[in-house]
Amino acid sequence: METKPDIDFSSVLASSVHDMKNSLCLLIQSIDRLSEQAQEQETSSELAKLHYEASRLNTNLLQLLSLYRAEKSSLPVNIEEHHILDIVEEIMTKNQLYLENNQINVDLDIDESLSWYIDIDLISNLLNDIFINAMRYTDSRIKISAKVLENQLMICIEDNGPGYSQHMLEQTSMTMQDLNLTNGRTGLGLFFAKLIAKAHQNEDQSGKIELKNGGELGGSQFILTLP
Repeated sequence: METKPDIDFSSVLASSVHDMKNSLCLLIQSIDRLSEQAQEQETSSELAKLHYEASRLNTNLLQLLSLYRAEKSSLPVNIEEHHILDIVEEIMTKNQLYLENNQINVDLDIDESLSWYIDIDLISNLLNDIFINAMRYTDSRIKISAKVLENQLMICIEDNGPGYSQHMLEQTSMTMQDLNLTNGRTGLGLFFAKLIAKAHQNEDQSGKIELKNGGELGGSQFILTLP
């Protein structure tokens, strides 16, 4: 009797996710081009919604790939020096269509000379995911600030929306085993953010995330601290 070959389903899934992510990137680029040609406000608004949802899907696929790599070995980190303002401005450019159509104002408090040693791909995707979440729940304003405190970089993304629920505030301490994959709001994004932060280490210190409510705008506050 012929035996069926063993299939590493996780590897097949990772490969499929990678292909889907590439397709989504092309889709997002097409939406951007169409939005530049759109004349009617209603059309532009619908394209902004499509762009937002495609960006969320792309972020989710990136999270799956990173979690797969972390499960196989360790999350690969490529540390180089980068200017924080450049990263934030690129994130804003990616989401400009949604910001404009929803009349969301973004305030920046980041010194243009501020730089840090980070994995730019991981940190950019983390911050973009948090920024997308802030756009979804804000009333009208988002603020992004960055500073060095006690030799650690602190980046804060806050908004003037309703703030985090108590359930979300409690999720920063969760482990992979705590994720409820049968629930629509699994907390995977927060776990991914925590994973990326902890992957950034310097001597005996590692990165961390923190969720709060209040602050200058009165809504949610996401704080990323990197050594």
